[in-house]
Amino acid sequence: MTGKNIYQWGTERRFNSLSDYFKRKFGGRVQKVSVNAGFTCPNRDGRSGRGGCTYCDSMAFIPRYCLPTLPVRDQIKKGIDFHKKRYRRADKFLAYFQSYTNTYDNPEKLRELYSEALSVPGVIGLVIGTRPDCVDSEILNLIASFGRSHYVVVEYGMESCYDRTLKEINRGHDFETSVAAIRKTAERGIRVGGHLIFGLPGESREEMIAQAGILSSLPLNSMKFHQLQVIRGTLMARQYKNEPEKFTFFEPDEYLDFMVDFVERLSPSVIIERFAGEVPPRFLEGGVKWGLRSEQVLSLFEKKLEQRDSWQGKLFIR
Repeated sequence: MTGKNIYQWGTERRFNSLSDYFKRKFGGRVQKVSVNAGFTCPNRDGRSGRGGCTYCDSMAFIPRYCLPTLPVRDQIKKGIDFHKKRYRRADKFLAYFQSYTNTYDNPEKLRELYSEALSVPGVIGLVIGTRPDCVDSEILNLIASFGRSHYVVVEYGMESCYDRTLKEINRGHDFETSVAAIRKTAERGIRVGGHLIFGLPGESREEMIAQAGILSSLPLNSMKFHQLQVIRGTLMARQYKNEPEKFTFFEPDEYLDFMVDFVERLSPSVIIERFAGEVPPRFLEGGVKWGLRSEQVLSLFEKKLEQRDSWQGKLFIR
């Protein structure tokens, strides 16, 4: 099998990419516009814990136009203006509720915020980032109601499939909580996304690779992956200063080989949204500073797939 073949997701690309999926579904580019709606987190306010996850500083990943002091509608308009300048053909947008836990409020308030986002011209749907311990039947039913007329994804921060790791990073829930939330969400016909971090302290390469099979057994539509990056001011940054020997970071070429090994074992039905994270250098406390943009990492990854004559799902066993 070579790159000239059409893979089962219908393109010549060697992995099931989000951009190709959007082209097939909507006929062109679809751009996410980040929103900071001022939510907090149960791992910060005491419901699940205090201090938050050890790695977390969401401001390192949020565009500058996302100011929680601005109404959701105004944030989205600013984001659309920004992306239209960068991607001139962009005319369809998803409101990406990104910061912290975006189902962590009462259903009436959530309905108001989601409806406000969908009222902006050009917005065709929602991506709702949240924790698996912050959804219940009422909230999922609310989200499903929006999904009947719009494109809707609930994106769960899973981070790891191993309970000891989740405890180490002060996640505040176990993996079974993620599994239950994913299944309950999928049962309602809502698209489900997930997020995983590679390189968390204590996980071996073999354990990280084995997560491909675990994820493939779940009703996940899409996944985001990124390498561990230690952000200044976080608890993990303090841990890194005190115990640097506990941390192992990927060099770029090492990570590309790792990702090929991983996606070979991942179900080809899972859409891959992202392979690596990109944090502005000013936020980084520790780790390998790659000096590469996400587009460059993607290009190098596709070359690595070609070099190894590999593709997503090559070693996947149902």
